[in-house]
Amino acid sequence: MSNAPDQNTPELSAEDLAAIEEKFDEGAATRQVTDRFGLFLRYFSLLFATYHYLTAGFGLPPDYWHMGWHLSGLFILIYSLYPHIKTKSSFDLKTGAFRLGGVPYLDVILMVLGVMSALYIGMAWHGIPFLGIEEQTFRMGNPNTYDLVFGCILIVLVLDIARRTLGWILPFIICIFMAYALFGPLFPGILTHPGVKFKTFVSSMYFPQEGIFGVTLWVVSTIVFHFVLFGVIAQRTGLGQLFIDNATILAGRYTGGPAKVSVVSSAFFGTISGSSVANTVSTGALTIPNMKRLGYPGHFAGGVEAAASAGGQITPPIMGAAAFIMAEFLEVPYTTIVIAAIFPALLHYTGVFAVVHLMAKRLKLEGMTKDMLPKFAEVWRDGWANIVPLVGLLVVLFSGYTPYMSAFCGISLALVAGMSRFRQPITWVYPAFFIGFVIWKYMGDGFDLPMALILIAGAMIASFNPQERTTIPQMTDTIETGVKYALAVGAAAAAVGIVIGVINTTGVGFRIGFMVTQAASNLGSDLYALFNIGGFELFQVEDLTLFISLVFIALACILMGAGVPTTALYIMLVSVAQPALAQLGIPPIASHMFVLYYGVVAEITPPVCTSAYAAAAIANSNPFRTGISAFSLGLGKVVAPMAFVYAPVLLFVSSTGFDLFEFTYTAASCIAGVLALSVAVVGYWLAPMGVVFRILMAVAGLVFIAPSPQADLVALLIASPAILSQLLARRAQANPV
Repeated sequence: MSNAPDQNTPELSAEDLAAIEEKFDEGAATRQVTDRFGLFLRYFSLLFATYHYLTAGFGLPPDYWHMGWHLSGLFILIYSLYPHIKTKSSFDLKTGAFRLGGVPYLDVILMVLGVMSALYIGMAWHGIPFLGIEEQTFRMGNPNTYDLVFGCILIVLVLDIARRTLGWILPFIICIFMAYALFGPLFPGILTHPGVKFKTFVSSMYFPQEGIFGVTLWVVSTIVFHFVLFGVIAQRTGLGQLFIDNATILAGRYTGGPAKVSVVSSAFFGTISGSSVANTVSTGALTIPNMKRLGYPGHFAGGVEAAASAGGQITPPIMGAAAFIMAEFLEVPYTTIVIAAIFPALLHYTGVFAVVHLMAKRLKLEGMTKDMLPKFAEVWRDGWANIVPLVGLLVVLFSGYTPYMSAFCGISLALVAGMSRFRQPITWVYPAFFIGFVIWKYMGDGFDLPMALILIAGAMIASFNPQERTTIPQMTDTIETGVKYALAVGAAAAAVGIVIGVINTTGVGFRIGFMVTQAASNLGSDLYALFNIGGFELFQVEDLTLFISLVFIALACILMGAGVPTTALYIMLVSVAQPALAQLGIPPIASHMFVLYYGVVAEITPPVCTSAYAAAAIANSNPFRTGISAFSLGLGKVVAPMAFVYAPVLLFVSSTGFDLFEFTYTAASCIAGVLALSVAVVGYWLAPMGVVFRILMAVAGLVFIAPSPQADLVALLIASPAILSQLLARRAQANPV
């Protein structure tokens, strides 16, 4: 394989990369508006971001007002930026008598109605006597005419903004749930129920605590928005480049260097990024052309980047925003979720890294030359200050403070690192503001003394950043981009609240869970007779029922995940699938992680795999083949959930307890399984491997995942012919006749 540069991989400009992200990330493409209206949207985006930033640090208003303001901002920005129907020309600038700044008056009317319906809850919370509106407590379950009108408007418009930002799939699924709630008697068998009265349905969907103003919108408006904003600011002020440079230093010199750089840099990026497509474009712009120049096929290079970037959705501490919602659902500290996610994420990257290494061996690819690698001293001499915001965020987060307080501190330190320089006294205003805030919190017992000193030191140290200062116009561009990134997840969270409301009102989650376990039990009983012949019991019925149930739920997660954002998908699936897993005796945190992982697998599962398609556009490769490569590379993510369901000890914090020996043995078994699967995918270990031996290694890999000495012994027996053939082939290569 030639190592000559690939002439079919042109350098992509920033505009090209932005176009790729807009094409494959539903929420990235926005319509053109006039300059004056664009200026209004810029100022509004800054106001929107400032509101969330200040409330995170100085205190939240009542939930109904806070979520109302957030939802109002979503309506204004989404109806301004996203067209009613997406066509080739719908994003172009159009002006005329029926448009305001390029926005059709119909969208302006919908925007106004959306804001009114979002703020009505707060205005009518304590009643409006002259309109005959009682306090909200007296209207629960018995809405008045105003409640019904504004409730219906909000339900329709929330579905519409989800459709505009994310496409038709999510609203369609939500409409099925709504139909189930309203027309319960029409459904067959165990799914039938008396049906929810229309007034009761609107009340449940509209009033706080459940439905649209429920936990999902609260988490997004209070936590997720801030972490998305932090990720964008930190990345653009230099942390992203620091990640890529260090990944290149760590992995670039080894066999298949650029591909390993892709894996490592994507793992780093996953700590701050909430979007796998954004992650793919950010790191893939550098790593994919380098992989192709080294000799990797285009579809494989794109697949490596897509698989590694999708792993960002399960990489602590941000985990694509789903971790915050998981913490709320499970009612555990956020740090518990982060700790539980460490080993599963490691298992995923182990699989991707192994496939990359073996493919490089098979293709006889070399690493990057020494002169191509960044110099460690230079990288850290110039970029050390950019790590301060991430360290500050994590220190506050893991010290027991709220996630939004940690995000406030992280954003503040990122602003200091980007915009303040010690040699320019006028820029001292940024660290001065944050230091004043820290002292104020300390005086009011908000921070203890060690935390206050750490944050003050962080602000002072970050102002010594040697890199070029980020200007105010550059920072406003960055903040505006961060707000746009958060629109789609906000719309999804509001819309998915309807699903949670329906599940709580009808109990459909437990009904579906019962159906899954019953079907698995029946199939397990049939297979029991097949597997247990002559009185020798190979499997018990309970074991088969559990395994079949997990397969059913995993397939449902992957199929439903086609085109649905990770966070929204997790919320829907955990509401439906978690009851089934609970009936099987699986610990809650393991069942939630199981659902999240298979939702993320949908990101790299053809035919709808947006991350792989974005990578294919950069690699100039066939999108479907790139998707297949990404899926095969992500096998670690496919098998990891099965491992921690059977062995919750891998999550560290499971209710079943933690045993170091059990963890070490089980982790080693799982890693062996992922490595065996990697060998099967590539068809190479010490030498090229035939089809039969690849099948044996694949089967052995799956058996290794089952955490028991008996299973490991069976796996070794299955794999032994393939291992022996590889050792003999290696000896033959070393001693040619």
